[in-house]
Amino acid sequence: MSLIIRNLAEQLVDLLRDRILSGAITDDEPIRQDTLAGELGVSKIPLREALARLEQEGLVHSQANRGYFVRAASATEAEEVYELRIKLEPPTIALAARRATEADRAYALETLGTLYNVTREHGEGVGAFNRKLHRALYGPSQRPVTVNILDRLQVLSERYVRKHLEPLGRDERANDEHRQLVLVWLAGDSERVAELARAHIGKTLEDLRQQFSAGASNPGG
Repeated sequence: MSLIIRNLAEQLVDLLRDRILSGAITDDEPIRQDTLAGELGVSKIPLREALARLEQEGLVHSQANRGYFVRAASATEAEEVYELRIKLEPPTIALAARRATEADRAYALETLGTLYNVTREHGEGVGAFNRKLHRALYGPSQRPVTVNILDRLQVLSERYVRKHLEPLGRDERANDEHRQLVLVWLAGDSERVAELARAHIGKTLEDLRQQFSAGASNPGG
């Protein structure tokens, strides 16, 4: 496998981010730069640059003389990420509902359809399409700084989305909540869409709290 030289480091960031978020590279697993560089047909220089970018995003951490490792998901991080989303995302989605163009609305509806099908079929990329849908809803807000912050929070959220959907029945509930959220957003009801977004993100956080708590009390099972 080789990469076309456009901006090699950016391509590597996207590729490694996808592997981390999909679970292909597991928590606290060392990222073997020699092996990875050989697999991708690149030198270690752009690879190191990509890893440094991912460290800024909070997905990996470096250790002196040991290299880079995937940061472990944790209840503490989930709490912080989702609490920040609850504060920032609902009002930004509400503003976007008022400012969205017809093209923005069409894209949100298309993304909802794709996410709905992937979630229902338990297919690959549920987390990525979940991130795209939320981005479609807050992106038209015309608040670039806030959007950039939310984009980073969405990346950190993606691993927790996968964990959140593990219990039976969560995927159907997620689809129903997303559908209701999008329909109200399309109608431009900013007050109601903010309420729905706050409840949707809050439910996910509460579910994650319970899952992490159950895991801590039953580490062997």
